[in-house]
Amino acid sequence: MDKLIDNPWVMRSIALFLALMLYVSVNIDQTTSSTSQPLGFFGDSPTSDETIVTDIPVVTYFDQDNLVVTGIPETVSVTLEGSTSAITKASKLKDFEVYADLTNLSLGTHNVRLKTKNLANDLTASVNPKVITVTLEEKITKSFTVDVDFLNEDKLEEGYTPDQPIVNPNSINITASKEIIDRIDSVKSTINLEDAKETVTQDARITVYDKDGNALPVEVEPSVVDVTVPIKSPSKALPFKITREGELGAGLSILSLEPDPNEITVYGPLSVLEQLEVIDGVKVDLSKIKEDSIIEIDVPKPDGVNKVVPEKINIKVDVEEQEEKEFSAKVINEVGLSEGKQFDFIDPDSGALDVTIYGAPSIIQDINEDDIELYVNLSDLNDGEHEVDVQVNGPQNITWTLEKKQVKVKISSAS
Repeated sequence: MDKLIDNPWVMRSIALFLALMLYVSVNIDQTTSSTSQPLGFFGDSPTSDETIVTDIPVVTYFDQDNLVVTGIPETVSVTLEGSTSAITKASKLKDFEVYADLTNLSLGTHNVRLKTKNLANDLTASVNPKVITVTLEEKITKSFTVDVDFLNEDKLEEGYTPDQPIVNPNSINITASKEIIDRIDSVKSTINLEDAKETVTQDARITVYDKDGNALPVEVEPSVVDVTVPIKSPSKALPFKITREGELGAGLSILSLEPDPNEITVYGPLSVLEQLEVIDGVKVDLSKIKEDSIIEIDVPKPDGVNKVVPEKINIKVDVEEQEEKEFSAKVINEVGLSEGKQFDFIDPDSGALDVTIYGAPSIIQDINEDDIELYVNLSDLNDGEHEVDVQVNGPQNITWTLEKKQVKVKISSAS
């Protein structure tokens, strides 16, 4: 027995046997606890993992110039199996591709298996869903006009309203399958009118709808149009007053002033328009008129008004050689005398003046003494003597001279 123990080959055989028994024992334990992982030479398994990666886009391969495809999901989920390091990288970078190869399919509906590529060698992938149903159809392009919807029209200020919108370009091309083209009910852009008081110009995106108001996934060219919406503000037609400046050349007189048009339309807030009755400040410079003329005059824009239409008017001016006519001892009337006061003329004590009028013969020949009125304004004058200007009222298109521009009056309290 001792000889056997002392024999080195016997001891080596016993050691080898014990090592084999230990190996078998460990292998059985690991196989029992995890049958899914391969064992290494010494019974250890490499690190392995499994994860689900979501929102992976689906790439399609087909004749995009002539065909359209429906039924392709925007994204899918992919279950990855393999080493932890490879899964971590792939799920973070998403540098692999899920695709549907439709290149050899005919028109119609087909069941297509989704595939992956660019995946690391030590990874396996399972796509969910594995199979999709797609329809290949011939691509059609058709032209449509663009309608405009108004947003917040109810938030326009009182009296402001949108006019017919102008769309540029006024038609767009839609490319889709015939089935989708046939479903198109309207093509619209939307413009926000909140608080708009003048023309609105916006770039508007095109949306295509079916009869139920659902947006359709189609190719639109162009996808954005330029929309102009004129905003009509409250308006009011007003007469205007022509103010004459300067003097005509010697020997000339105005026969007529005929404006075209004879009314101006003003646009602006209702609160402003309600206060306006006439437009002042339409000025004609008589010193520039030497003969019958048509002159262009700027129309002033009253405060608070957005615009006036037209901004310029034409005035036809007819002139004639001037003649004169005299009215003697024309009585001077008074206006504005305070209650409880009385007045007397001091100079002239007659309270009358000679007045000479000038104008075109066809005008002054029909003017008589009753058409001319002289008056003095005695408002806000205290007791005592005062020099006051004499005012003249008379028909249009005449001028006049007085023998005196001022008269002296005496104001006193009535006894």
